[in-house]
Amino acid sequence: MDLLLPAEFWIGLVKIIWINIILSGDNAVVIALAARSLPSHQQRQAVFLGSGAAVVLRIALTVVAAWLLAMPYLQIVGGLLLLWIGVQLLADEDEGKGEAKEYGSMVAAVRTILIADLVMSLDNVIAVAAAAKGSMLLLILGLAISIPLVIFGSTLMIKLMERFPVIVLAGAALIGWVGGETIVGDSALRAMREGNPWLHYVGAALGAAIVVLIGKALQARAGAEAT
Repeated sequence: MDLLLPAEFWIGLVKIIWINIILSGDNAVVIALAARSLPSHQQRQAVFLGSGAAVVLRIALTVVAAWLLAMPYLQIVGGLLLLWIGVQLLADEDEGKGEAKEYGSMVAAVRTILIADLVMSLDNVIAVAAAAKGSMLLLILGLAISIPLVIFGSTLMIKLMERFPVIVLAGAALIGWVGGETIVGDSALRAMREGNPWLHYVGAALGAAIVVLIGKALQARAGAEAT
C-alpha cells in the first residue's frame, strides 16, 4: 500500500499555506486590536479562539464565496461594517488607561474578530479554493496549519502595540484601507471600476482616512468628557 500522497497534493498544500501567510496579515492586526482590550491572562485565549473560529469560518465561506461576491451591494455593506469596526477599535485606544482601566469582554472581542474576518475573507477564500482544486482535505489541512501562523502574528502584534502605540493607529488605518477596497470592489460598481481603475486606490485611501479621522475625533471627545 502506497502511503505517500501524490506530489500535486503537497504542491497544493504549500500553495495554500503560502496564500494564508500572505493574506493573514490584516486578520492578525484585527485580532490583535480586538484582544488588546482584554486582561493579559485572557488575551492568549481570545487570540486562539478568534483565530480558530476564523479559520473554520473561512472553510465554510469557501463553499459559497463565489456566489456571495456576485451579489450586488454585499461588499458595500461589508466594507462599511469594516469601517465601523476600525473606528470603534481606534476610538477605544485610550480607554481605561491608569488605575481605572476597564477591560473589554471576551465575547465582544471574539465577536469583533469573527465579523471582521467574515468580511475580509470573502476575497481570500477564492484564492485558497483555487489552490485546493476541489480537495476538501487539502483545503481544511492547509487552513488548519495556518492557525499557528495567525496566532503567532496576533500575539506579536499585541506586544508591539503595547510597546509602540502608533501601531494601533496604523492597524486601524489598515482596517479602513481594506474596508475601502471592499466597498469599491462590489459587483455593483464593476462598470465604474473598469472605466476608472484608480478608484480602487482612492476608495482604499478614503477608507483609511475616514477610520483615522473619525476614530481620533471620538477618542478626543471621550478624553474631553472624562476631564
